[in-house]
Amino acid sequence: MALRTRVWGAGKLLMLVAGLVATFLLFFAVSVRFALKSREVQVPDLTNHTANESTAIVNTLGLSLRVDDSRRPDLKVAAGRVLTQDPPAGSVARRQRSVKVWLSAGPRAAKVPLLVGETEREAQLRVARDGLELSEIAEIRSQDYPPDVVVAQQPPANSAAARVALLVNRGERGVTYIMPDLIGVNGDRAADILRDRGFRVAVVASNPYPGVAAGIVLRQSPQAGFQIGPGEPISLEVSR
Repeated sequence: MALRTRVWGAGKLLMLVAGLVATFLLFFAVSVRFALKSREVQVPDLTNHTANESTAIVNTLGLSLRVDDSRRPDLKVAAGRVLTQDPPAGSVARRQRSVKVWLSAGPRAAKVPLLVGETEREAQLRVARDGLELSEIAEIRSQDYPPDVVVAQQPPANSAAARVALLVNRGERGVTYIMPDLIGVNGDRAADILRDRGFRVAVVASNPYPGVAAGIVLRQSPQAGFQIGPGEPISLEVSR
């Protein structure tokens, strides 16, 4: 009986010690997590701010600013203002960490090359190679210039600019016709009219159709309303 009492007392002691250790570890983990959490801040968005403005913003959060020496040209962000940053805005960082930023060099003005007379593809490659932005491509249709060739540019060649607009000739649109509805008309007469317009017409006879005289168009290809060009084949199926 005394042995059982001693064993029971030792067990209760061990359970008490285990409970105390578990409680200590739990509070230790919570305190460490709270301490680490209290040292974390959300990285602000520094885009379009100057270096001095950015320094003041990050310092209030316990961060520091590191400015990269190289500057990058950009058409939208003015020179001397933050273009990109690392870590990005909205991410979580610990206090005393530095935020690296790259400043914009502003829109870089370059000498616009002569693009008139070049194909659209050649002009696009030339613009990209010279570090310019292609702002717009307008189109005309004319037989006075070769198709897909630049016929005008703005600004003109040898100007200093960051972007250029092009006017490209797409070539004169070919003559097209709207396929008429020939169902119910005489096939031979319709074929003669279409052949006079330069179309290739094949008249195919089909089975007799009740109530329809011989030679009347029952089906056609292309169907009515389709756009067709001169020389395209047309098939007419007539009754017999």
